Amino acid sequence: MSATTLSTADLSAADVKADGRIPLRGHLRHTGALVRRNLLWIRQDPESMFDALLMPVVFTLLFVYVFGGSIGQALGGGQDGYVQYVIPGMIAMMSMTLSQGVGTGFSQDFNSGVMDRFRSLPIGRGSVLFAKVSVELVRMLFATTVLMIVAVLVGFDINSWPGLFAAVGLAAVFASSIMWVFLTLGVILKNAQSVQAMGFLVLFPLQFGSSIFAPTASMPGWLQAFTDYNPLSTLADAARGLMVGGPVAHDLWVTLGWSVAITAVMAPVAIHKFRTKS
Repeated sequence: MSATTLSTADLSAADVKADGRIPLRGHLRHTGALVRRNLLWIRQDPESMFDALLMPVVFTLLFVYVFGGSIGQALGGGQDGYVQYVIPGMIAMMSMTLSQGVGTGFSQDFNSGVMDRFRSLPIGRGSVLFAKVSVELVRMLFATTVLMIVAVLVGFDINSWPGLFAAVGLAAVFASSIMWVFLTLGVILKNAQSVQAMGFLVLFPLQFGSSIFAPTASMPGWLQAFTDYNPLSTLADAARGLMVGGPVAHDLWVTLGWSVAITAVMAPVAIHKFRTKS
């Protein structure tokens, strides 16, 4: 199996029922085969991991050493205090920023003809999308690992390992829901550049209009109202509470609610658009 094709040896006639429906076991087999295909593609094109490797390094150093002093003084803890504040927020940021890659990669697969190959095989259409989400979550976990290594080097104290793992798990749940939005964009927009441009228009207001990088108390009233309903704020605050200490329950449940709602709406849309795309 090459990195850009899927062999019929990875599929089986037993995966398809007589009426053409594919049972759950068949979907799982197809998803596993597609995950392997996507991982092989990464192995043959390691440059595709550069964003997951460099982004957490660049953003951590930028915000800690450029903005950390001034914002840290406002927080009352100096640069060291800002490190404890911003790193959980960076986990939230990584979850959304890297989610954009699933849409651009999906669009590239359409334009390169890979999806035409998939459609010629007896394969579950949803399996193609679930495999994309699964591999992108692997990339996100890799980026989070890099982020935490850099965080420790700049002085972040891991107060609770269970809290850290819970925060990463919550970020992965939220990231998987956002990926359905970008998968939909990858289907309906014509090229990867359009997906990337639309992604930036969505990402920047959500990231900077949140509590990821700075407390929201000094923001104008109308912007604070936006941040109160911004899922990235609740994700960052929940991660902060889990990793550093503080209230968790409200932000945790709001983030999970956003994740379930986004997935419930966008996953069927993405699968339908993929099935009907001409």
